[in-house]
Amino acid sequence: MILRLLPLLMILNVAALGFAGSGFELTPREGTHRFPFFDSATPVYSYNGQIPGPTIKGKAGTVLVVDVFNQLNEPTSVHWHGLRIENAMDGVPGVTQDPIQPGERFRYSLRLQEAGTYWYHPHFNAGEQLERGLKGAFIVEERSPLPWSQDLVWLIDDWRFQRDGTIFPYFNTHHDLMHDGRWGNAITVNGKVKPEILVTPGERIRLRLIDGANARLFSPVLDGLPARVIAVDGRPVSTVFPLGSFILSPGNRVDLDITIPADAAGKTFHLEDRLTREPILLGKIVVNDASSVATPDFEPPVAHGFIPAQLFDDIEVSKTWDLSAVRGGEFGIGWTMNHRLWPDVDTAGFKLGDPVKIQFVNSSSRLHPMHIHGAFFRVLTVNGKPAAEPFTRDTVLVGPRQTIVIGLVPQHEGIWLTHCHIQSHAESGMMTTIQVD
Repeated sequence: MILRLLPLLMILNVAALGFAGSGFELTPREGTHRFPFFDSATPVYSYNGQIPGPTIKGKAGTVLVVDVFNQLNEPTSVHWHGLRIENAMDGVPGVTQDPIQPGERFRYSLRLQEAGTYWYHPHFNAGEQLERGLKGAFIVEERSPLPWSQDLVWLIDDWRFQRDGTIFPYFNTHHDLMHDGRWGNAITVNGKVKPEILVTPGERIRLRLIDGANARLFSPVLDGLPARVIAVDGRPVSTVFPLGSFILSPGNRVDLDITIPADAAGKTFHLEDRLTREPILLGKIVVNDASSVATPDFEPPVAHGFIPAQLFDDIEVSKTWDLSAVRGGEFGIGWTMNHRLWPDVDTAGFKLGDPVKIQFVNSSSRLHPMHIHGAFFRVLTVNGKPAAEPFTRDTVLVGPRQTIVIGLVPQHEGIWLTHCHIQSHAESGMMTTIQVD
């Protein structure tokens, strides 16, 4: 009953603080989606009948109310990945709310404080529900819009299909658990295969890339067209830098600033994944034959509140989590943090506003993108050497036999889930919580 009263109390509270409100309805349900590989439509789960779900937009400084009506035949929830919001709205069954049962509704009241690129997905039976299609982009727009020619979202995903066009129905398999989770055999962008963006010479494009896959990493490269990174994981960078060989692991986002050259009429530019030996075409930017338009002239915002590394110079590591596998657990193989499986976990507790260091020690030979709910952090060292990332994150990839130290300043009270964002690893035990008081 307490959980059901929280949304109403929060709406009253944010209204008193001057945040305007608006509403949106989100309905997870079973349906179909037609992929170009098969003659018949594929059974999927979807939000509002769309793959991916609708892009939800709100403006910084407002409150967005999202009513979720669960029409699945199983419980679900919605987590707002990357949003720093009230803990009760974080969407984690067993931690911040009860699961939303079939036929029931839950109202999320989201106080939007930081403009940026985020996304939403379930946190109940997540390995299957995400893989079957439940995910979507969430954009918090700046209070004063920037004059982009186009502001676009590409949510990148992969799928594991069977020959008959259905989704491979076994999740958290022995093979997936022994390796880097469930990698698919087909890649889509916004539910389509190799989509095209039509642009005009001179246009300035913001392209928001989201890795919404269960486990696959991507290294996006825009061939022949300069792209500058202006935001990572929803927050502006402190110094704009070229895209280069940036790695997107599950949960990561990156915003690109792209100017179409005035002399590029009729050209096509490819966005490729260069992570694997053979490049994989993700999508195309197609320049029409029109005359060049005036390029918008402005500077994207930078992170003036960037966490300085010096803030952590005299602070000892507050918590170390060893990442490793054990035999046993629900699936026969468990992925642990400090050799303990969710929900019997080794938790952490931090004070609101006090800088802390967390150390992830990957004792395994597998990948672990570690995500902390309700916080952003700075990577301080990788294998003992100072890191030089000009941005903060909410998800960091910890490679095989790698040790990464991060620094964060907790800014939101509550109990926040911390976990590997490879769904197979998380569901087999690699989750814990951080309590902020």
